[in-house]
Amino acid sequence: MTSVPKRPRLVYVDWARGIAVLLMIEAHAVDSWTSLAARRSAAYRDAIVLGGFAAPLFLWLAGLGVVLAATATLTRGGTRREAAAAVCRRGLEIFVLAFLFRLQAFLVSPGGHPITLFRVDILNIMGPAIIAAGLVWALAESPAVLAAGYAALTVSVAMTTPIVRTWAALDALPLWMQWYIRPAGEYTTFTVFPWAGFVFAGAAVGVVLSSARARRHRLHAAVAAAGLMLVWIGFYTASLPAIYHESSFWTSSPTYFAIRVGVILAAFGALYAVEQVANRYVVAWPALELFGRRSLFVYWIHVELVYGYATWPLHRRLPMWGVALAYMAFVGSMYWAALAFDRWRVSRPQITLHQKVQPA
Repeated sequence: MTSVPKRPRLVYVDWARGIAVLLMIEAHAVDSWTSLAARRSAAYRDAIVLGGFAAPLFLWLAGLGVVLAATATLTRGGTRREAAAAVCRRGLEIFVLAFLFRLQAFLVSPGGHPITLFRVDILNIMGPAIIAAGLVWALAESPAVLAAGYAALTVSVAMTTPIVRTWAALDALPLWMQWYIRPAGEYTTFTVFPWAGFVFAGAAVGVVLSSARARRHRLHAAVAAAGLMLVWIGFYTASLPAIYHESSFWTSSPTYFAIRVGVILAAFGALYAVEQVANRYVVAWPALELFGRRSLFVYWIHVELVYGYATWPLHRRLPMWGVALAYMAFVGSMYWAALAFDRWRVSRPQITLHQKVQPA
């Protein structure tokens, strides 16, 4: 038998990642398996909007994790420089993984053009954004200054997105650099503007959480209230005349960015409240925690399964109710895959530099 890993201190953070995993699978399943006729339904539209919260939530949690991980390094006796270096290394690892992921897809599903190896996806944006957040964390020691800096970066990225995307000066850059800044059809699934802003928004909340050890109930209530206020501001400003020459509500608009951040903050505060109740009544959601702990693993294996040859008979052939059934079955298979991976990680021998390998 394998030992059960201890529940992390911030279980609701794993729950949030688990929810992001479920939304991510839903978004990809609906996009890949829904028939053309069903794509005209309100159910399809609502499913796309719901699944659209997966990426912002992942990026926001990555920013939150930057500060929590750096703070933990300081707590263990490390220096601020060491903590920032560890965060930057993690960001670089994620950036490298983005290309390895594309290489895997290119090999597993042959027939694509080699240029797809350089397509900009969520990991291509998450990695550099984590590095940037780590560098900012190294520059300011005051929590107030640090939180204000992350908040300023968040607002700057959101507000300049419609402007940056229309800059003619970007045409002088190499194509692969342009793909990181503004959409370029099939070559960009995500861009720095506005998606990196979610990482900085998460980092700002991470500073607040890590610097305020007491009164966590009030703190999370304030975070949820701020989120609801952001949602209201987003909808209100969306009803006003646009201040940009070119802007789309669903892609580059700062108003929709504010709404998504607000929803995430409100949901995060609510998850904390749910965790407190669950702890009181000894209630656990191990499946959601498992998805949260193994979110990168599930991301890594599920995309090719949803869009690749493994589910080819389902591609653009199912009505919405069929997609729902297939989604539930697929989530179950991902759970068992993550469980097997988790048990392997726990049971495999841990060899350190101080251990000697005995000859056979």
